[in-house]
Amino acid sequence: ETAKRIVFHEITKNAILKAVENPRSLNLDLVNAQQARRVLDRIVGFELSPLLWRKMNLSQSLSAGRVQSVAVRLIAEREQEIINFVPESSFKVSAIFSVDTKEKKSSLKAELPERISIEGDANTFLQQCNGAIYTVKDISVKPGKRTPSAPFTTSTLQQEASIKIGFSVSKTMLMAQKLYEEGHITYMRTDSVNLSEEAIANAQSEIEKNYGANYSQPRRFKTKSSGAQEAHEAIRPTFMENEEISAGYDEQRLYKLIWRRTMASQMSDAVLEKTTVTIDISTRKETLLAKGEVIKFDGFLKLYTETVEDENADDEESGIIPPLEPGQDLVLASMSATQRFSKASARFTEASLVKKLEELGIGRPSTYAPTISTIQKRGYVEKKDKDGIDRKYVQFVLHDKKVEKQILSEITGAEKSKLFPTDLGILVNEFLTKNFPKILDYNFTANVEGQFDEIAEGKIVWPKMIDDFYKPFHENLLDIQKNAVKVTGERILGTHPETGDPVKVMMGRYGPMVVVGETLDPKEAKNNPDAKKPKFAGLLKSQNLQSITLEEALSLFQLPKIIGKYNDIDMVAGVGRFGPYIRYNSKFYSLPKGMEPLSVTVDEAIEIINAKDHKDANVKINEWPEQEIQVLNGRYGPYIKKGKDNFKIPKGREAKELSLDDVLEIINSTQPTDKSKGRSKRVKK
Repeated sequence: ETAKRIVFHEITKNAILKAVENPRSLNLDLVNAQQARRVLDRIVGFELSPLLWRKMNLSQSLSAGRVQSVAVRLIAEREQEIINFVPESSFKVSAIFSVDTKEKKSSLKAELPERISIEGDANTFLQQCNGAIYTVKDISVKPGKRTPSAPFTTSTLQQEASIKIGFSVSKTMLMAQKLYEEGHITYMRTDSVNLSEEAIANAQSEIEKNYGANYSQPRRFKTKSSGAQEAHEAIRPTFMENEEISAGYDEQRLYKLIWRRTMASQMSDAVLEKTTVTIDISTRKETLLAKGEVIKFDGFLKLYTETVEDENADDEESGIIPPLEPGQDLVLASMSATQRFSKASARFTEASLVKKLEELGIGRPSTYAPTISTIQKRGYVEKKDKDGIDRKYVQFVLHDKKVEKQILSEITGAEKSKLFPTDLGILVNEFLTKNFPKILDYNFTANVEGQFDEIAEGKIVWPKMIDDFYKPFHENLLDIQKNAVKVTGERILGTHPETGDPVKVMMGRYGPMVVVGETLDPKEAKNNPDAKKPKFAGLLKSQNLQSITLEEALSLFQLPKIIGKYNDIDMVAGVGRFGPYIRYNSKFYSLPKGMEPLSVTVDEAIEIINAKDHKDANVKINEWPEQEIQVLNGRYGPYIKKGKDNFKIPKGREAKELSLDDVLEIINSTQPTDKSKGRSKRVKK
């Protein structure tokens, strides 16, 4: 209680001196809140994780956690929502009009506000518009404005860095940590949008100096997050006058984003003029609308343009409307009714997952990046791209007084850097949501965060909070441990067309697999050695337990297969524990991402073999296979490898000239290096 604590939010001389001059007493309520968080999270993790190991029967280590398991649930449920989604089609009507002005000939784009749901009605609409008179009914001009967003919190920085500069959540935090340590920005783990009075004044001074007083508008923001603790300032530059810094390329990019967002938050609104033109159709009761938007004063937009990650939004063009008068007739150049399809909710990106977690009140600024990293490392979630598929759509076009129907095609469903649940993630989620619904409940996780806040405010005592949680949780866990069956995700696909054996997919010890035939437990197999043994095949990376078909499953038993010869030696394609491969001349060559062993060609295989051999030739200087010794070129220069141990080559010794005796002498006289640190290991005696 007598210990003092100094608090600073930026690593600058003034901030640290000020903190030293104004020490605080330790806030034991905050200490207790952190203690409660650690204890609760360890209880959940330490008790659930071993249960998963027993019930999933996998070789890899599994884990569960109060926040990470809820994050996996969000991704798994979104995937199921996408699988269940049935798109609905409708027709979007657009028209292009020619407008003659004194200066030039212009065009005006207008749209029917409502979609037409039936194809025949869309055709009829265009047929009846053929030869119609189009008249400007009304012109509405309204002022508008855009207001800048608040300075960055941890969450909004992660989201904007992902969208604007393509950083992963973990990379954003790594770069922000470096910027903070170098004194360029304030503390980067915060849920506050507040700026200090000094920061606001400095920003105002810089804005007025560089852009003029009319661009300056000091603002104080309030957080919209109900669970925000606001223990720190928003993320901002420590010195507003530093638009540029001396740092690495990625650090500079992130700093520039932070600087622009902070400065923009203290700038004037952008002033707009929004114009809407209503156009009558003489042969129909519906009206067309043309919309335009003109920036009259750019304000904060001079520095910062915000981005919106909304993949379901229609692309709307809004530009300058040419001079028009009510009652003016327009000349139709063309009109189209294009079939559009409704879209399922988009899969999460790392950024949109952070946003969702924050909206639900789950986790804290310090936990978003580690959570997203953990669920990927555990194999519950994959960040990957997805190729689109070709889809046909109908378009009616009215042009030159004729309506024509066209069948066009488009690529749909392509995705980049999205989070997909793996088979393992789906199974773990199903097991936990079924047996521990309270832990996986979104409201429970958010309510726990609220209880931590109450402990921090001294309203409740943390041991009681833990006790109230632990007793029912532990009793439920013991019951599940005793009575729940092992989870395999088994799905029957059908029977083998030749043997009649059942064909199913399930999660095996080393991942998802196909099983043909009846599986016996170890006791049955031991007592019945003559029983027919089932056949197994691992699924390809592009396949999953939920969607694989019987035909696709049986094709996996063609592997390994000979795909051709190279230098009169067979090239064999297959799938192993570490993924798809080509086996050639007793060596294994991994197939690159996106290439499948069932479809890889002879030419592709030869290219893979040659590329790997060329790379190995540049890495390997010499080797003695009988002794498991190699002399290799590494990242930091040549070294000796014996078994799993690496040894430095002493200065003055030429790697290419080392004989076996020379190498053995070095191995016997030096200690192996620590691979992760590049230092010599300590040998216990």
